[in-house]
Amino acid sequence: MTGAQSDFLLLLAGIGALLVVATLIGQTLRRRLGPDGQNSTVENLNARIAAWWAMVTLLAIAFLAGRAGVIVLFAICSFAALREFVTLTTRNTSDHWAIAAAFFVVLPAQYWLIWDDWYGLYSIFVPVYAFLLLPVIAVLQGDTRNILSRMSELQWALMICVYCASHVPALLTLEIDGYEGRNILLIAFLVVVVQLSDVLQYTWGKLIGRHKVAPNLSPSKTWEGLVGGVASATLVGAALWWITPFSVLEAAGMALVITLAGFLGGLVMSAIKRDRGVKDWGHLIAGHGGFIDRLDSVVFSAPIFFHLTRYFWSAG
Repeated sequence: MTGAQSDFLLLLAGIGALLVVATLIGQTLRRRLGPDGQNSTVENLNARIAAWWAMVTLLAIAFLAGRAGVIVLFAICSFAALREFVTLTTRNTSDHWAIAAAFFVVLPAQYWLIWDDWYGLYSIFVPVYAFLLLPVIAVLQGDTRNILSRMSELQWALMICVYCASHVPALLTLEIDGYEGRNILLIAFLVVVVQLSDVLQYTWGKLIGRHKVAPNLSPSKTWEGLVGGVASATLVGAALWWITPFSVLEAAGMALVITLAGFLGGLVMSAIKRDRGVKDWGHLIAGHGGFIDRLDSVVFSAPIFFHLTRYFWSAG
């Protein structure tokens, strides 16, 4: 067993122990405060814990399967997220070819480029080539009604669900001196810190939250929850320095940056949902949203984490 595998299994064991404790707490609260399932706060907490169990299980399987498993997992997540996003966009029958190209040409091409470690192309493929190609396909169908809105929404969907999400497995391509064979732990750091920040922001907000950050976008987000959650997740990030190429202070700084990016990403995605008049992007977990609801903060933070790590630590 390699050092990276040992560290990952140790991290996985720690997360599993936390989830067991969280599950016991959640079930205890349900029995005491809402045995009939009518306590929305308790039910929301348990839904979040269930989502964590599902995500940790999928990530563990993918990580243990190696590089191919991680790339395939996030390609599937991108496909599911893109489907959710496109479902809420403005589209006409004439857009079918452009949408088909997004799903069956652009998405697999982006992940193949990451598999091939072609940084020079996967870093610009969606924002340059797909950005130019898809409107051409749509315009050639001859339907100009709402063309700007239709194409803008499709391009946004690709940027969020494919381009940004693909930066998670792209972390595997970085060459960092003294960190060879351990890049998968960078993904673990990113996902654990950002997702834990979401949970801690929710928890702190429920405990002491009084002042809303953006009541029209996400009424549950408070300044107290934001500060408490980000601070707590930053400390966790610092404590996880040993699975990264960062020092303790660098790990804390990275954790701070990606948790703030994740929070802002969550606000943006909430604004889009409000504009479309929906509560959730999908129905991955009954009553608790879809892939984008679970990954929105990671998706926004992934490109920032990738490029900061590449610029300051990568030898490539």
